[in-house]
Amino acid sequence: MVQRADINSVLSEIRSLRSQMMQNQRLEQDSGVKGRIDGPGQLDKPQETAGFSDMLKQAVGQVNDLQQTASSMRTAYEQGDPAMDISRVMIASQKASVSFEALTQVRNRVVKAYETIMNMPV
Repeated sequence: MVQRADINSVLSEIRSLRSQMMQNQRLEQDSGVKGRIDGPGQLDKPQETAGFSDMLKQAVGQVNDLQQTASSMRTAYEQGDPAMDISRVMIASQKASVSFEALTQVRNRVVKAYETIMNMPV
C-alpha cells in the first residue's frame, strides 16, 4: 500500500506541474496578444541563442554531474548508509550510463558530419 501512495503522490505532483505549465503558457499567449493589440510598447531585443559549443559543454557537464552523483550514491550504499537503497543507486547508475551512451552517439555523429564536410569537393 505504501507503493500505491507513492504513485498517487507522484501522479498528483505531475498533474500540478502540468497545470502550472498550462497557466504559464496561457499567460505568455495573453501577453503576446495584448502587445499586438495595444501596439508595440517596447522593441523586443534579439534573443541570444546558445552556440553549439556551449550546448556541448553543458551536455558534458550534465553527464559528468550524473556520473559523480551515481558514484557518490554507490559509495554511500557500499558503506552501509541506511538512507540509501539499492533501487535509487541502480536508477542513478542507469541514468548516468544512458546519458553517457547518448553523449557518445552525439560525438560520433558530429565527427562523422565533420569528416563528411571535410571530404566534400570544393
